[in-house]
Amino acid sequence: MTSLQSTARFSDRVDDYVRYRPDYPAALLDWLQREHGVSTDWLVADIGAGTGISSKMLLDAGYRVIAVEPNAPMRAAAEKWLGGNAHFSTIDGRADATGLDDASVDLVTVAQAFHWFDEETTRREFARILRPRGLAAIWWNSRRLTGTPFLESYELLLQTYGTDYTSVAERYADDARMRAWFGKGFVGSARFAHSQQLDFEALRGRLMSSSYAPKEDHPKHALMLKALRELFDACTEHGTISFDYDTRVFAGHLA
Repeated sequence: MTSLQSTARFSDRVDDYVRYRPDYPAALLDWLQREHGVSTDWLVADIGAGTGISSKMLLDAGYRVIAVEPNAPMRAAAEKWLGGNAHFSTIDGRADATGLDDASVDLVTVAQAFHWFDEETTRREFARILRPRGLAAIWWNSRRLTGTPFLESYELLLQTYGTDYTSVAERYADDARMRAWFGKGFVGSARFAHSQQLDFEALRGRLMSSSYAPKEDHPKHALMLKALRELFDACTEHGTISFDYDTRVFAGHLA
């Protein structure tokens, strides 16, 4: 998949992305601050910021954030949502060509988007824009595939009805690969439990925010939603299901 193709995959799913994608646990930011000295006087470049979910967490904690996002509809959604905050700005840029100045930011963050990036060119770009002793923090919510009947059946549903699920499903790097990406500058990693409690409408929106979910004009769309309804009804307790994640974070320097 080319960089252009990956950038455009979510253009027609922005509304669902804004409403139904998960945020990130507060413990993640606490860990960066407590263990690695990150503080609110640091300027943050949030790379692949999308609709602004990670940027909002940083803004709410008092950080100044430059959201770097190449997808125009997603960037517009972030501006609509967060543009009233004087500490927020956006730039049309990619992970390997952010458009930011040399040594201009203290913290580079990537939330959920790292698996779309070219790792070698991204590392060079992050090293270029970070100030001396600056930090890069990469994190993502990884959907649990097992552990409850719902999680296991949902994974089967995606394999059955997803248009190209097996080729683009969220398959993130393991610990060894992330350590290697940071090299000698690696300083630590952590894992946090996270979840969304979703009613059926939110579950439908969460599914439709995924780029591999067939749209309304696809022959699998109605069949997929029928199967989703049946799965929800079989697994719901008190009108919701628990959509569970492991949030992984890796941090290091890139001198």
